[in-house]
Amino acid sequence: MSEERTTDGQGGDEQLSKERMILRILRKVLASIVRDTTPMPGMLHPLKESTREDIRDLFGLIAEREAELAQQAGISMNERPYYSDEPQKSSVVNLHPPKTRKPNGD
Repeated sequence: MSEERTTDGQGGDEQLSKERMILRILRKVLASIVRDTTPMPGMLHPLKESTREDIRDLFGLIAEREAELAQQAGISMNERPYYSDEPQKSSVVNLHPPKTRKPNGD
């Protein structure tokens, strides 16, 4: 894949989006392989230690590239999902007291 990417509306954004999709699929497939080959406690692992290290390295490379693509797209990597009914950490503080209505003298 080319290191130089353009976002000038001539397919650059589509290439970045496609690369993000490919990385997401690679990560999911790799995670499935790890899940399927992880032995029950007390059993020997079917993969060699060097293979497991390679898998860890590959997860790291995928994460690095995803972070680079997110940075190029201006996407924050610090965002976390939350529930809509979850209390927010910030709140609005009124600096001016609300105006109260004076009762009519009628």
